[in-house]
Amino acid sequence: MFEHSHKIRVRYAETDQMGIVHHSRYALYMEEARTESMRAIGIPYSELEKEGIILPLVSMQNRFIAPALYDDILVVKTIIKEIPQVKFSIDYEIYKENKLINVSNTTLVFVNKATMKPMRCPDSLIEKFKPLIK
Repeated sequence: MFEHSHKIRVRYAETDQMGIVHHSRYALYMEEARTESMRAIGIPYSELEKEGIILPLVSMQNRFIAPALYDDILVVKTIIKEIPQVKFSIDYEIYKENKLINVSNTTLVFVNKATMKPMRCPDSLIEKFKPLIK
């Protein structure tokens, strides 16, 4: 299992009229944490795109446990439990002051940008995941 943590400070514009982070912003937090975790593995999204690979999101699940507020420092933990094949499942845990406030999951699919058809995760990426996920 691979875990990576990324800190995000809540901006005022991300809150709703009640002063709580709007639920739609969690998708952005997860995307930012996901791209940083991929960069930490040595797989920046920009390199995937240069190789003609895109990773569209096909599902997202969220469980909101407690609210986040303006200026909170959130820690978004990205958890990858399995080596991706065609689908790529990622779990997230979001913490505020060491308390779990959100549990989420996204599923992405490896797609050949030229054909827009699903494809297997390239062997070169699988090799980067192997030492991290046992």
